Amino acid sequence: MSRITSRTWWWQAEGMQRHEVTLLVRKDCHGCAAARADIARICAELDVPWQLSDVDADPHLRAEYGDRVPVILLDGQEHSCWTVSERRLRAALSR
Repeated sequence: MSRITSRTWWWQAEGMQRHEVTLLVRKDCHGCAAARADIARICAELDVPWQLSDVDADPHLRAEYGDRVPVILLDGQEHSCWTVSERRLRAALSR
């Protein structure tokens, strides 16, 4: 049996679920900038893909999340808003 050696696939070899993080932001949001830096660092350390989405570019997102940005979505579900709890996010990404 061959062992999976690519870092990208470590989660599969360990039987872990692959997660995706989406950070909902808006322009000129100081809290969004801070959350972006935290998410970028944490996701890079854990090799988890992530993306940004501007709530003002989508009427549905603006209606749902507009007054609560930044919002962190984990696998499409709301995980947290306003600040990044590093401990909580790392725990969720490790499941």
